[in-house]
Amino acid sequence: MDKQILAVCAMDKTKVGGGAPIFYAADQDELSEIAMMISRVFGAAVHDLHNGVLIIVKH
Repeated sequence: MDKQILAVCAMDKTKVGGGAPIFYAADQDELSEIAMMISRVFGAAVHDLHNGVLIIVKH
């Protein structure tokens, strides 16, 4: 598989679910910070779904 979702970052627990690790944030700033740090660790990209959910994808 070329692309894989490594993690999901969200503010609203009702908008996410599934098999990838999920990280919850209190606000938009924390959401962005968590996603950025995870993406750096894995050398992956952050994609904004524009609904308060960010996914970290390894391309």
